[in-house]
Amino acid sequence: MPPKISHPVLRNLEDLFVPALRSCGRVAELKRVHARIVQHSLSQSNFLATKMIDVCDRCRDLGYASLLFRNVVDPNVFLYNAIIRAYAHNFMYSLVVTVYKRMLEDEKILPDKFTFPFLIKSCGGSMSENLGKQVHAHVCKIGPARHLVTENSLIDMYTKFGNLEDAYKLFDDIPQRDAVSWNSLISGHVRLGQMTRARELFDEMPCKTIVSWTTVISGYSQVGSYVNALEIFRQMQTVGVEPDVVSIVSVLPACANLGALEVGKWIHMYAEKHWLLRKTCVCNALMEMYAKCGCIEQASLLFNEMNAKDVISWSTMICSLANHGKAKEAIELFQAMRRARVDPNGVTFLGILSACAHAGLVDEGLEFFCSMKRDYELEPDIEHYGCLIDLLGRSGGLDQAMDLVQAMPVKPDSKIWGSLLSCCRTHGNLEMAVAAMEHLVELEPDFAGNYVLLANLYADLGKSEGVSRMRKLMRDRNLKKPPGGSSIEVDNMVLEFVSGDSTKPFSRDACRMIELLESEANLIIQRIQAGVA
Repeated sequence: MPPKISHPVLRNLEDLFVPALRSCGRVAELKRVHARIVQHSLSQSNFLATKMIDVCDRCRDLGYASLLFRNVVDPNVFLYNAIIRAYAHNFMYSLVVTVYKRMLEDEKILPDKFTFPFLIKSCGGSMSENLGKQVHAHVCKIGPARHLVTENSLIDMYTKFGNLEDAYKLFDDIPQRDAVSWNSLISGHVRLGQMTRARELFDEMPCKTIVSWTTVISGYSQVGSYVNALEIFRQMQTVGVEPDVVSIVSVLPACANLGALEVGKWIHMYAEKHWLLRKTCVCNALMEMYAKCGCIEQASLLFNEMNAKDVISWSTMICSLANHGKAKEAIELFQAMRRARVDPNGVTFLGILSACAHAGLVDEGLEFFCSMKRDYELEPDIEHYGCLIDLLGRSGGLDQAMDLVQAMPVKPDSKIWGSLLSCCRTHGNLEMAVAAMEHLVELEPDFAGNYVLLANLYADLGKSEGVSRMRKLMRDRNLKKPPGGSSIEVDNMVLEFVSGDSTKPFSRDACRMIELLESEANLIIQRIQAGVA
């Protein structure tokens, strides 16, 4: 049995190992330090075991962390908190609960204010509301009377469950809320798509952080309210808050969907100036923005300059090439991805199947579809079947497309039948179009576009009674074709145009410009006709 060491001497010995543990970047280095700790009879030191578990947490080796924890016979509250924190950081939520239960069984240990935040996070992460409420009861019974971090964790947990009623009770009960309190509640509304209430809270918030701005920007982008996302981004710049990686990645989809190329270019320059292009996620978002704004060459240049490409980078570029009708380049890039030993995912195959559909490459598309399961063990979902059906239908293989629809392992949705209806119109197949329309009437009875598509097919075939029947159905259901719309960027402002909308302040000027252009076009046509005559 090793000689007993007095407390001051023991602490001095423990302190000698702290610099070595701080410098550990890999578990192999930690094991060497651990061996020396054992040699000095310090294997039961709670202090050193806690430090070693923190190293394991950094290195993502939770197996060794578990071994260290189990090896200590008499763990203290700091060691319990260290292993709970490590498990929570690595999403091992069930183990967090297991350790907490053992902690409660130890009569010498009482959970403290550092225990509960990570335990509460684990309840939210595992989406166990019943367990979360039990932990909340423990906080009320044995936890700190007032601890803002714990209270904020509880608010965040309840918002993840969609239980905003209990979240508000906690929020209203906090005497001095901080930015995290507000952000947690705003995030809850964003998760539920309740952007009106999220915006109201954001506007009421006394002291906004970059997280506050980013949460609202991201929320607007997620619900497709891109104009509002850009508006908040500009407000953030106006008040002097500098964008970070998350805010940039959140606002770029808004730029992409609105065609706000100038804002996107500014973000690119900002990211380059602040060394943010080293982040793969930023480059991926920029690539998608450039591609959706029509600048496929700029997207390709950015892709080629990237040092670290992940599967999202390859997939984004392949999908972008496909959407720009560059099927050959998309297929070549897919083969390059394989050579780079990057395994494609479902999104990659959506891109490559879409490329084949646009180029009419039936054999290649069928081979890629089969390759999903055969080579990569990826189960095709309804979107992959939709791409293949579109490919077969566009190329005239309507019978094959219908056979595939009927053989699908999942029930065809409105997009599948809509794609088939569109292909039937292209190839003049009325019988199959009517069959597709029967399903569409059940799935989306109020979508006028389907009725218009079938009416146009009747008109193409000279069947006026069919056209009249479709128009009568639309009148009976009070359906109207949705107005067309577009947007342009002027002086870093996105202006939206909707057909028939004369309420905008620039509508009169726009109409005058259209009349002027029509007049000029007619003059040119008259001169050409006169010259020909």
